[in-house]
Amino acid sequence: MAGVQDQLEIKFRLTDGSDIGPKSFPVATTVATLKESILAQWPKEKEHGPRTVKDVKLISAGKILENSRTLGECRSPLCEIPGGVTTMHVVVQAPFSEKDKKAADQTKKNQCLCVIL
Repeated sequence: MAGVQDQLEIKFRLTDGSDIGPKSFPVATTVATLKESILAQWPKEKEHGPRTVKDVKLISAGKILENSRTLGECRSPLCEIPGGVTTMHVVVQAPFSEKDKKAADQTKKNQCLCVIL
């Protein structure tokens, strides 16, 4: 029984409604490892797929999960249902182009700051 509780069944919901998984992961698995698994299993026919782990955001129970945390630390009470499958939402963040970076830097330079004492 303890072995079953040390594993979580997770499926990853993509933005178009399709799924990757479900697959079992140990509770000691880090979020970064989950993202690597998503990259490896990403459907090749989908456009605009993630290129690196940094391009992927995982959301569970309304919270964006940090790469350094483990599944055990991120687990919500809803995951305690025996035989239940946890759904995590996958968001792909498009990498910034050089033009976008320059525009963001220019916006920062043009800001004015007032301090009232």
